[in-house]
Amino acid sequence: MELDKFNELEEKIKNLVEEYALLKERNVELEGLLKSKDEELGETKHQIRILNEEKDAARAKIDSMLGMFSDIKVP
Repeated sequence: MELDKFNELEEKIKNLVEEYALLKERNVELEGLLKSKDEELGETKHQIRILNEEKDAARAKIDSMLGMFSDIKVP
Protein backbone atom coordinates (compact mmCIF):
# COMPACT_ATOMS: atom_id res chain seq x y z
CA MET A 1 0.00 0.00 0.00
CA GLU A 2 2.71 2.50 0.96
CA LEU A 3 4.75 1.47 -2.06
CA ASP A 4 1.82 2.37 -4.31
CA LYS A 5 1.75 5.89 -2.87
CA PHE A 6 5.48 6.31 -3.49
CA ASN A 7 5.06 5.05 -7.07
CA GLU A 8 2.18 7.47 -7.58
CA LEU A 9 4.25 10.32 -6.18
CA GLU A 10 7.20 9.34 -8.36
CA GLU A 11 4.98 9.33 -11.45
CA LYS A 12 3.59 12.76 -10.62
CA ILE A 13 7.09 14.15 -10.14
CA LYS A 14 8.23 12.66 -13.47
CA ASN A 15 5.24 14.23 -15.19
CA LEU A 16 5.98 17.61 -13.64
CA VAL A 17 9.64 17.45 -14.69
CA GLU A 18 8.65 16.51 -18.25
CA GLU A 19 6.08 19.30 -18.39
CA TYR A 20 8.66 21.77 -17.05
CA ALA A 21 11.14 20.71 -19.74
CA LEU A 22 8.51 21.19 -22.45
CA LEU A 23 7.54 24.61 -21.09
CA LYS A 24 11.18 25.64 -20.90
CA GLU A 25 11.71 24.59 -24.52
CA ARG A 26 8.60 26.47 -25.62
CA ASN A 27 9.80 29.54 -23.74
CA VAL A 28 13.09 29.46 -25.67
CA GLU A 29 11.16 29.17 -28.94
CA LEU A 30 8.95 32.11 -28.01
CA GLU A 31 11.94 34.23 -27.00
CA GLY A 32 13.51 33.54 -30.40
CA LEU A 33 10.27 34.48 -32.14
CA LEU A 34 10.02 37.67 -30.12
CA LYS A 35 13.60 38.61 -31.02
CA SER A 36 12.84 37.97 -34.69
CA LYS A 37 9.71 40.12 -34.56
CA ASP A 38 11.60 42.91 -32.77
CA GLU A 39 14.18 42.87 -35.58
CA GLU A 40 11.42 42.98 -38.20
CA LEU A 41 9.81 45.90 -36.38
CA GLY A 42 13.11 47.76 -36.33
CA GLU A 43 13.58 47.21 -40.06
CA THR A 44 10.02 48.34 -40.77
CA LYS A 45 10.48 51.50 -38.70
CA HIS A 46 13.68 52.22 -40.63
CA GLN A 47 11.87 51.77 -43.96
CA ILE A 48 9.06 54.07 -42.82
CA ARG A 49 11.60 56.70 -41.79
CA ILE A 50 13.25 56.52 -45.24
CA LEU A 51 9.89 56.77 -47.03
CA ASN A 52 8.87 59.76 -44.91
CA GLU A 53 12.15 61.49 -45.74
CA GLU A 54 11.58 60.83 -49.46
CA LYS A 55 8.00 62.11 -49.17
CA ASP A 56 9.18 65.27 -47.45
CA ALA A 57 11.84 65.84 -50.11
CA ALA A 58 9.27 65.38 -52.90
CA ARG A 59 6.86 67.75 -51.16
CA ALA A 60 9.60 70.38 -50.83
CA LYS A 61 10.42 70.09 -54.56
CA ILE A 62 6.74 70.39 -55.52
CA ASP A 63 6.31 73.41 -53.27
CA SER A 64 9.38 74.97 -54.86
CA MET A 65 8.03 74.37 -58.37
CA LEU A 66 4.63 75.75 -57.42
CA GLY A 67 6.40 78.79 -56.03
CA MET A 68 7.98 79.34 -59.45
CA PHE A 69 4.54 79.36 -61.04
CA SER A 70 3.32 81.98 -58.64
CA ASP A 71 6.04 84.32 -59.89
CA ILE A 72 4.74 84.08 -63.45
CA LYS A 73 2.41 86.91 -64.35
CA VAL A 74 -0.27 86.19 -66.91
CA PRO A 75 -1.49 89.19 -68.87
